[in-house]
Amino acid sequence: MNRKRTQKLVYMSLLTAIAIVLHMIESTLPLPFPLGIKLGLANIISLVVIELYGPKEMFIINFFRVVISGLLSGMIFSYPFFMSCGGVFLSSLALLILKKINKLPMISMSIVCAICHNIGQIVVASFVISSVAFIPYLFMMLASSIPTGIITGMAAIEILKRIGKKVNP
Repeated sequence: MNRKRTQKLVYMSLLTAIAIVLHMIESTLPLPFPLGIKLGLANIISLVVIELYGPKEMFIINFFRVVISGLLSGMIFSYPFFMSCGGVFLSSLALLILKKINKLPMISMSIVCAICHNIGQIVVASFVISSVAFIPYLFMMLASSIPTGIITGMAAIEILKRIGKKVNP
């Protein structure tokens, strides 16, 4: 391996570890939000990675984040794990499409990704439970997507500024 590939591998490993730690910390926070609404702190890393490296690397980091977090929490192959997979896959796909369009500011992309993450989770939950009983809950989750998307987008912008990458806020 040459030096540049090794350096990229190290950075990708560090970013994956940071995403896992953020995910694990967030799951233990006693947030005032009802019924499992979370800030999506690990999604900050997805936004940073797609700006620094691209979509393939973002998918790889998101995959490892979900799998390793599932293993560490003991929730691997449980329905919360599959909900997480559905949310991460749909939000990653949305981020890929938005990045190709390249016209939306970072905060708008973050909000759209938060919305897609919540839709992905509800679709998987409805499929696993074989019921549409979760659909009304989607509206509360979608309403939470705007402030959480703003927070994660602002955090990603600040990280990218500090490492010297210009982005469209």
